[in-house]
Amino acid sequence: MRDSRLELPQGTLDLLILKALALEPLHGWAVSERLQQISSDALQVQQGSLYPALHRLERHGWVKAKWAISENNRKARFYELTKQGQKQLEAEVAAWRKLAAVVDHVIDVA
Repeated sequence: MRDSRLELPQGTLDLLILKALALEPLHGWAVSERLQQISSDALQVQQGSLYPALHRLERHGWVKAKWAISENNRKARFYELTKQGQKQLEAEVAAWRKLAAVVDHVIDVA
């Protein structure tokens, strides 16, 4: 039986993280769990990919982070989407949908 997990195409992790944070501020582990839950376990983002992506998004100014106490009483960095991040999310969603439509068209026609 094949593994039902999917490999993310290059560049899609940022989009998915921005989307997860659009709902509410989350700490890194919660971002990973949200993506796994929403995808019905098809996506499992490893810490080695997640935290560099969160730091990259922070450097771009698309998310901001602050220390707070998590649901299990531990100190954690919570990431929140900025206004610039919301605009970036909208742009990336539009680009993703356009690309997906073109790929679908090619698959259907070819």
